[in-house]
Amino acid sequence: MEFTEMGLYLFLTCMFATVLQHPASPIRHVLPNDTVRRACFGISVGATIVAIVLTPWGETSGGHLNPAMTFTFYRLGKIELWDALFYGVAQFAGATAGVVIATVLLLGAPGNPTIRYAATLPGIYGVGVAFTAEVVISFVLMLTVLLSSNHNLLSRYTPYFVGALYAIFITLETPLSGMSMNPARTFGSAFRGRYWHALWLYFLAPTVGMLVAAELFVRMRGGIGPYCAKLHHANDKRCIFRHGRQQIRP
Repeated sequence: MEFTEMGLYLFLTCMFATVLQHPASPIRHVLPNDTVRRACFGISVGATIVAIVLTPWGETSGGHLNPAMTFTFYRLGKIELWDALFYGVAQFAGATAGVVIATVLLLGAPGNPTIRYAATLPGIYGVGVAFTAEVVISFVLMLTVLLSSNHNLLSRYTPYFVGALYAIFITLETPLSGMSMNPARTFGSAFRGRYWHALWLYFLAPTVGMLVAAELFVRMRGGIGPYCAKLHHANDKRCIFRHGRQQIRP
């Protein structure tokens, strides 16, 4: 499930990037402003994330779509190590497959220099700023997921909060780091385009940001961990992970 969800996410990401950025696309000429195009791209990707998490498969697998998030749930005691490793493999493989399929079906258009397979790369301010930005936005994303998904009234809205953050971050933060928050998402594009520059940044920064968010969440709750490693609980799908609020050692 996570393989398919991740593949769909990257496939649509490449498709949206191509439609909005390719020099031959009429939409690029209708929307000449970079910020407006980023906003449209962000809304499209954010809506995609929401839709995937709310599918029956997303509700069952947890809709992580992100090995850094999966690893953070492992740190919180919600996932067995073996399961977390398999999730990571599926997410990386799905992301890579999604980009490859998009390239084939779109006749190589995502490889255009204006699109670069929707790669996430450091902006004009350099690697240091990109690293800091990735830590911050990943921290905000994970803390939002943990706080909202473990709140009785807000839990059903968690996918929408996540989608909104994606839209906002893509619009405003992309010039700094390309807006990844996700090692597998970055790897999928980098693998097809051979964009290995600063790849370590997109493996380390999102993981650090999310782990810090998890530590803060646990301390705020006196050591009590989250209920289940799912983004959306308001459905009839059982929690396939360890569930129940448990004491976590800081």
